[in-house]
Amino acid sequence: MNSSEAGSSSKARVGAPQHYDGSLKRKRGMFQKDLQHMMYGFGDDPNPLQETMLLVEDIVAEYVTDMVHKAEDIATKRGRLLAEDFLFLIRKDLPKLSRCTELLSMNEELKQARKAFEIEEEKLASLE
Repeated sequence: MNSSEAGSSSKARVGAPQHYDGSLKRKRGMFQKDLQHMMYGFGDDPNPLQETMLLVEDIVAEYVTDMVHKAEDIATKRGRLLAEDFLFLIRKDLPKLSRCTELLSMNEELKQARKAFEIEEEKLASLE
């Protein structure tokens, strides 16, 4: 996907700034290190070809952009985008759905643990 295709839809997007013209550009290579580690974790060479990483990044960016646009279309009736909109889109892909629900619940647990830790720190600080 080239940069002119990134926002070629003429639909207004939920939460888009008023000056949004659909031509938001993405920096290529921004996720290079992350992709390199992920590709190695899935069995690729520790130092994959630059062209391969750029191709994978383009594919991932196109997939994510497409999913966000579809989720926004679902969310337009409600007026705000929620995680449930993405879960709805992947509901038929059970491995993805399971992993997403696992990550969301883990994120919630981490939030609660941070909150509990902050409360304990506040109690300790007030005793001093």
